[in-house]
Amino acid sequence: MYVGRFVVVGPEVGAYRVSSRSFPNRQALDRDGTITVGPTEDAEETDNPYISYNCVQLTDRGAVIGNGSHVDPIAEKLELGYPAKDALAEPLLALDFEKDDYDTPRIAGIVGLTDDPSANAEPAGYIGTVRRDALLVEEVTEPTLVATYEEDSPTDFELDAFDAAGVARELYDHKFEHRVCAAGVEYDDGNFETAIVNE
Repeated sequence: MYVGRFVVVGPEVGAYRVSSRSFPNRQALDRDGTITVGPTEDAEETDNPYISYNCVQLTDRGAVIGNGSHVDPIAEKLELGYPAKDALAEPLLALDFEKDDYDTPRIAGIVGLTDDPSANAEPAGYIGTVRRDALLVEEVTEPTLVATYEEDSPTDFELDAFDAAGVARELYDHKFEHRVCAAGVEYDDGNFETAIVNE
């Protein structure tokens, strides 16, 4: 099954995978804890605005993961002290679904959320998506998936890995079709670790 790009978010671990039929020549690059998705050296030039972006952004209150340019403003709002639900909802609503041929949803999550009075646990996890027909944002207590296609509502996901490298590898190896690259993040005792898989 092809679900496009997807995130899996839990309170202490999460990951993002690029799956693509149209732009497979991409990679994840670690830039001092911020993970960026972009074209490989042999990729054809394109003016598509949706193929390069930060997919993991670390803040003092949580790690933001997602499939586009909304990751940065979500991280900025977390840094400013916004409740996680608002930090997710406002950029998703403002930027809306991607204006491509498929009305591709934007997906995002927060892992290792702390210092948030609206959360029911600490650390907490949040997941969100904006589609043509809905904005969905919810707190999660177990690994939860949302994808751009097919699985475009948050749903439980069986995740075996519990560290950044393991979850990045597990999502990369998942049976969903057209894998390109993956990034993982874990929260452990106040610190974040990240990992990437490119092949």
